[in-house]
Amino acid sequence: MFDSLSDRLAGTLKNLRGQGRITEKNVTDTLREVRMALLEADVALPVVREFVGRVKERAMGQDVLTSLTPGQALVKVVNNELTAVMGEANESLNLATQPPAVILMAGLQGAGKTTSVAKLARWLKEREKKSVLVASADVYRPAAIEQLKTLAREVDVDFFPSQTNQKPVDIATAAVAQAKKKFIDVVIIDTAGRLHIDDDMMAEIKQVHAAISPVETLFTVDSMTGQDAANTAKAFDEALPLTGIILTKTDGDARGGAALSIRHITGKPIKFLGVGEKTDALEPFHPDRVVSRILGMGDVLSLVEDAQRKMDAGAAEKMAKKIKKGKGFDLNDYKEQLQQMKKMGGMGAMMDKLPGMSNISEEAKAQVDDKEFDRIEAMISSMTKKERRKPEIIKGGRKKRIAAGSGTQVQEINRMLKQFTQMQKMMKKMSAKGGMAKMMRALGGGKMPMGGGGMPF
Repeated sequence: MFDSLSDRLAGTLKNLRGQGRITEKNVTDTLREVRMALLEADVALPVVREFVGRVKERAMGQDVLTSLTPGQALVKVVNNELTAVMGEANESLNLATQPPAVILMAGLQGAGKTTSVAKLARWLKEREKKSVLVASADVYRPAAIEQLKTLAREVDVDFFPSQTNQKPVDIATAAVAQAKKKFIDVVIIDTAGRLHIDDDMMAEIKQVHAAISPVETLFTVDSMTGQDAANTAKAFDEALPLTGIILTKTDGDARGGAALSIRHITGKPIKFLGVGEKTDALEPFHPDRVVSRILGMGDVLSLVEDAQRKMDAGAAEKMAKKIKKGKGFDLNDYKEQLQQMKKMGGMGAMMDKLPGMSNISEEAKAQVDDKEFDRIEAMISSMTKKERRKPEIIKGGRKKRIAAGSGTQVQEINRMLKQFTQMQKMMKKMSAKGGMAKMMRALGGGKMPMGGGGMPF
């Protein structure tokens, strides 16, 4: 997400950083580029106009003009104004009510609403430690009810059964009643989507809303529809008291126009981003972190949070002790490192959050292939236990057998072993200097983004 916008803005603002003096001309030239970048990202025109106007006003103010580093001061102005456009800070769900807290999900058909229900249920269960019940009031698509039932089983939350011959209001009220009986913390009601906004749909969802009085009414919208997403959200907001937005399919949206338009047009906060198809691919929306990524400054905070949540600190500590005792770093450890990286979303997801990635060429980024992790795992899995413990014994005949067993070529085995040797040397150096123990302690305390030994190459 924001790939094209990030490339354009990072290049434009890089020229400003070294400027010793800011003039009206170079501010105007810079903002012309910024305006074009935003419009190409499909940001709504009123949003672009207001944003550019505010940046220009602040850029010509005394704070920037008299700064010792005026170029960097102007970059900071752009950073602050972009953050303001998207809502300053993350707005979390308001669940401070007598249980069950009811969440109503609305949206158009095809926006990923039912999947978002499951993602949100999993997020509430794992991150907020809440018990969750989900129910489908979409009586027009039998497949929607079955889909939610399957997803509820996958994320291990309660499912309230419903039938297509029931009224949506009856399903919603019965689901809330059951949640009360079972002392469940949160109920999420999935409603019917349509291919377009129509009066019947709005009347129906208004009835459901009135019957269950949800604490959160979330609108699910496809980010790839750009500024149309903001206009659709506005139409829903006029009919329903929306409390927030879930922006879906952001992993497939290189422009990001919806994220930059929605808050300004609707006045409603984006609360979550759908960042993939899996049920764990839901992230709280932090405007300041997103802007940092847009401007090429990375998002280390999110990277640290991912590490704390997804990486196995116990396994990393165990490996550190093993290396410290002189037992060495073998191919079993290497495979475990790759699996830890995959839990973090792979190199592609991590690179997006690392500072300075905007300075890396597109050719270099294109070479990062997370499928390589799977190939390396297949190679190691095709080895004997002895080969994994003592890679130095892997010679000609063994390499051919491993290549045949993993569906790879001998050249790939050679390259993997070379990467492993480099990693092994790095681990040995770190262990000798006591760096490994420090790294493990840092990981345990959530002070750094990488687990034992860092990247696998």
